[in-house]
Amino acid sequence: MSHTEELKDRVEAKKLRLQAKLRELRADTRSTSRDEAKKLQDKLDALGESLKGGWGDLSDTVSGKLNDWLKDD
Repeated sequence: MSHTEELKDRVEAKKLRLQAKLRELRADTRSTSRDEAKKLQDKLDALGESLKGGWGDLSDTVSGKLNDWLKDD
């Protein structure tokens, strides 16, 4: 497995976890849940921005951003 494939698998797994958590938070009407949902949506938006060129155009800079995104919890 290449570094890019491994990174893609890790990113996709975290993305799915965040999306599931976001759905839970959106179903919760408490204000703290809305704030947390906003933070999760911001993380997912940042991922989308990093990957706007797609996985085929993965520079060292983008790879570094993705690794930082994976560490951010």
